[in-house]
Amino acid sequence: MSIRPVRALAVLTLASAAVAGGTLPAVLASPSTTGGVHADASPVLPGAGAADGQLTPMAPGALAGPDVLGRMESDLTPAAARRTVADLRTAMRGEAFAHASYHLFSLQAARENLPRTAELFADTSREELGDHFAKQAALVALAGGGEANLRRVLNDQDRMIEDYLVFADEARRDGDDSAAELFAEIARNKEAHRKAVVAALKAVAEGKDVDVPALPAVRHEAVAAGLPQVTSPHTLLRLNAALHDEAHSHAALLLFAEHAKDHGHPKLAAMLNGLAEVEFNDHFARLARMAGLVGATEDNLRAAIGGERYESKVVYPAFAERARAAGESRAAEVFAEAAADETKHAAAFEKALRNRG
Repeated sequence: MSIRPVRALAVLTLASAAVAGGTLPAVLASPSTTGGVHADASPVLPGAGAADGQLTPMAPGALAGPDVLGRMESDLTPAAARRTVADLRTAMRGEAFAHASYHLFSLQAARENLPRTAELFADTSREELGDHFAKQAALVALAGGGEANLRRVLNDQDRMIEDYLVFADEARRDGDDSAAELFAEIARNKEAHRKAVVAALKAVAEGKDVDVPALPAVRHEAVAAGLPQVTSPHTLLRLNAALHDEAHSHAALLLFAEHAKDHGHPKLAAMLNGLAEVEFNDHFARLARMAGLVGATEDNLRAAIGGERYESKVVYPAFAERARAAGESRAAEVFAEAAADETKHAAAFEKALRNRG
């Protein structure tokens, strides 16, 4: 049976969200929400080491500068902001997913000895996270105090554990036993990590940063080009939802880690960076391999072009128009800037497709 790889489905997530009014389509949303550790504590992003599959530390402040980090002043009002906030959260999931996917596409291009294309994917990956996601996260005040951030992590982990156990049962029922075991294994991993977060929360609440637990180094899972390893379209949709969850969790954890580092909590920053690395280099990578996210570079470029075009011409203009109509000028500006950037990204990917190298 032939089913579409997740790299083709990725375009549909934001496309459907724009049509639905800023919420993820139910089939892609989680059922409960319809609607190697680096020596320093710096957030990590794909960079010069992309060819060997490693993540390199970001420069301090690269994830979110003073103009976007933290609780940005916003003219969002409780009544008028609900749609704009929903659009921002949808956009954040898309940007986080693009960041993670483009990193894997960069590694694949490097395997095919296409250094310029590998660099293009890596540069775009950094921009999706360090600019777009960071600005959108600031508008919804994603990063708060240390305790608040840890409680957000706990809430996200609890939801994903519950969802993944449901996904495992569904995949098993659909005959995709390997996917079922992967969902169940990741849920078990999250249970173990949840205990570390609870311990960290207790340490932070008591002012004992020294008691924040460390996480073991994580193995880096390679993700080469391949087809989906499942037979059910429903399982593939669940893999797509999980990939978006892991990508968003990874991006949020990096933001929380930078916040902890900036506020004098290096051990907490190290733990959050460790969790972020697990989400990306282990969970996202294995889900991506199961889903057939990565194709040959030509296919990856075509998928990227389709996504960037749709975001620049349909999704972000719709979000910006709604924000403007609600009087949310800063959000409208952020959406419009993202649309302009995605237009440039599409053009760059089109050029790379014409002149592969």
